[in-house]
Amino acid sequence: MPEPRGRAPSHASPSSRGAWLTIDVVEDAGDWTWLTRASDLATAAAGALASHPRFAAANAAEACLALSDGATVRTLNRTYRGKDKPTNVLSFPASAGTAAGGKAAPCPLGDIVLAAETVRREAEEQGLSPEHHFQHLVVHGLLHLLGLDHETEAEAEAMEGLEIEILATLGIGDPYASAGPAGALEARGAP
Repeated sequence: MPEPRGRAPSHASPSSRGAWLTIDVVEDAGDWTWLTRASDLATAAAGALASHPRFAAANAAEACLALSDGATVRTLNRTYRGKDKPTNVLSFPASAGTAAGGKAAPCPLGDIVLAAETVRREAEEQGLSPEHHFQHLVVHGLLHLLGLDHETEAEAEAMEGLEIEILATLGIGDPYASAGPAGALEARGAP
């Protein structure tokens, strides 16, 4: 993934709930002024995922969340996925062998990139809290970094189930409940 532009990363320490996972938030591009406390929201989402029984015993790891814009995400989507269209979230898992040396160093999971305009527009169109939609996409991206996908119906159902369980611990309702079949399929389209 290209090197992010903009401000230096905001290092979000692991929460006590999910001490094995650290997420760094980098403001790359786009207008994110509509979302306050992005780093805190991302940390809470990562902590909720890390506390889920399926992941609670994982080794120390870190991920990077790049807050970007639609044009950048569209370019990344075209370059790395062959899809010349905007999307809300992209995940780039770290390559094998990218872990830093030493047992104390966290293993890099990879990078997540969000598109400001798309995330905001989706929240408005779906009548969702922007903060909740943002946290949903952070969880969704982290699950991709952990190897989950939604290419088949069974994979999609498993991934959605985990998302729903994790988001519930943050007080966020089922993001797929009001989407209906067509909306659920559109929501699954997020890489």
